[in-house]
Amino acid sequence: MGVTTSLTNHRCLIVEDDTLNAGFMADGLRQQGAQVSVCHDGVQGLALAVGQEWDVIVLDRMLPGDFDGLKIVQALRAMGKQTPVLVLSALSSTDERVRGLKAGGDDYLSKPFAFSELTARIEALLRRS
Repeated sequence: MGVTTSLTNHRCLIVEDDTLNAGFMADGLRQQGAQVSVCHDGVQGLALAVGQEWDVIVLDRMLPGDFDGLKIVQALRAMGKQTPVLVLSALSSTDERVRGLKAGGDDYLSKPFAFSELTARIEALLRRS
């Protein structure tokens, strides 16, 4: 018998510049009971990540402008924030995954991904925290 973690009432921040992908993730997580906020750029993403309490952050690796996902997670860790971060990226090489994890990400999921894998990884992060 497998262990399951409900997403009900867990606060999730999605930082993703692709509005369709962000909407897809947010809708699916909300259907599972999560409280989801979405933003589409790194500056706003960092402000939300720092300004509120989250159970998990889903963070796109490549964001427009000078503040990408790695800079966000590095800034969070430098501030002592231990919120679990799942890094999403189209950059799927081993070197890129290692960079994402060494920057402070707790997990790394390559795009494209199955929604079931996204939720399983979020649930695993929630169990650990």
